[in-house]
Amino acid sequence: MANSLHTFSSSSTTAARLNLRAPSLALSDSPGSDSGFSSISFPLKSLKFSTRQVIKPPHRTTTKLVVKATEVDISLSPKVNSIKPSKTVAITDQATALVQAGVPVIRLAAGEPDFDTPAPIVKAGKNAIHEGYTRYTPNAGTVEIRQAICHKLKEENGISYTPDQILVSNGAKQSSVQAVMAVCSPGDEVIIPAPFWVSYPEMARMADAKPVILPTKISENFLLDPKALESKLTEKSRLLILCSPSNPTGSVYPKRLLEEIAQIVAKHPRLLVLSDEIYEHIIYAPATHTSFASLPGMWERTLTVNGFSKAFAMTGWRLGYLAGPKHFVSACGKIQSQFTSGASSISQKAGVAALGLGYTGGEAVSIMVKAFRERRDFLVKSFGELEGVKISEPKGAFYLFIDFSSYYGSEVEGFGKIENSESLCRYLLDEGQPQLEFVFDGKSANVDKLGHWLCMTFSVMYQKCL
Repeated sequence: MANSLHTFSSSSTTAARLNLRAPSLALSDSPGSDSGFSSISFPLKSLKFSTRQVIKPPHRTTTKLVVKATEVDISLSPKVNSIKPSKTVAITDQATALVQAGVPVIRLAAGEPDFDTPAPIVKAGKNAIHEGYTRYTPNAGTVEIRQAICHKLKEENGISYTPDQILVSNGAKQSSVQAVMAVCSPGDEVIIPAPFWVSYPEMARMADAKPVILPTKISENFLLDPKALESKLTEKSRLLILCSPSNPTGSVYPKRLLEEIAQIVAKHPRLLVLSDEIYEHIIYAPATHTSFASLPGMWERTLTVNGFSKAFAMTGWRLGYLAGPKHFVSACGKIQSQFTSGASSISQKAGVAALGLGYTGGEAVSIMVKAFRERRDFLVKSFGELEGVKISEPKGAFYLFIDFSSYYGSEVEGFGKIENSESLCRYLLDEGQPQLEFVFDGKSANVDKLGHWLCMTFSVMYQKCL
């Protein structure tokens, strides 16, 4: 029965009956009503109308409204203007565009393993979806994954935490930037050994802090000199960022050197340490990993950042974490609660499976590390045979940090002068395909990728020089 409105007259009231089609909703028990359908009667008081009268709207003149456009204020926040865009992302985007255009580019800018995520981790993610585990989790992460992280840090790193001292985020980068923003005040100094991951100084600027760069030497394997550190510390020094194994040099800090750094840090009450340990499982014997927070007196002032992207080939899952004293972790959690909230529920289930693969990632990770080491050995040997190349053999991660500065100033026909590492990268992308033979002032280098202070990941390249 179609919905309808029936009217009838009375002395002072016109009533209407509205038939509602509402399956399974009993609004009336009157006999004879259709099963599952009901009717409602209600009065319409003082309702008068004529079915014969047609009311026409009054004649109106058409008026055009003219809005004069005004100039839009397109100014940006001073903080945004102070931040530099990531050159790594820019080069990666350019390489991706060339790949999409059919150019055979081997993308080496971003630190990303070329292995698939191990099957047990993938299975856990699929199960989470099939079982409906697709809703919000607590801001800090599920208790399950935070407990698993606590167990991992205790067994593998010798650091003890409780779940409320762990914050799970959408990647180690988010964990890092939240840590910097939580502890730094305007005017504070963030100490960053160079070469460094390009995002560190920008993180400091986002917190209105000043990045203070401490250069290191290739002859010392790009490791921070404790004396150089001590000479740079002031009352404004708030945070020291250490990355071991290093992005982008692959250098690994030995425990002895970290202990020397810890003794210096201990002399400065305001100084905290952000220990970026995302590459800890990708390390080549005899080198070993030491967590800075495990050193005497450093637990209270260390914020440890780690994640799943590198060792477990989970870059796209976006899952990382921060561990530290509750006071600092809670502050980071406050930022996250107003920023992204909790990490993906599916990724957290996958993360639990990753931590369950065994000590330091078990066989799945050891297979990847073995392949990375073979690639490192091959490439270090190959680049070492090139004229003008300086290189420090990495002890971890999957990078080569090559000094190709001897080719700076070279004129390349059809491109121009190679000024620095950025222009070298762009030359390789713009002009180096498909020949991949680069000539600088008569010097020829038959290699896949070159660069001075140019970070090159060998995670996606294991092929012989041409």
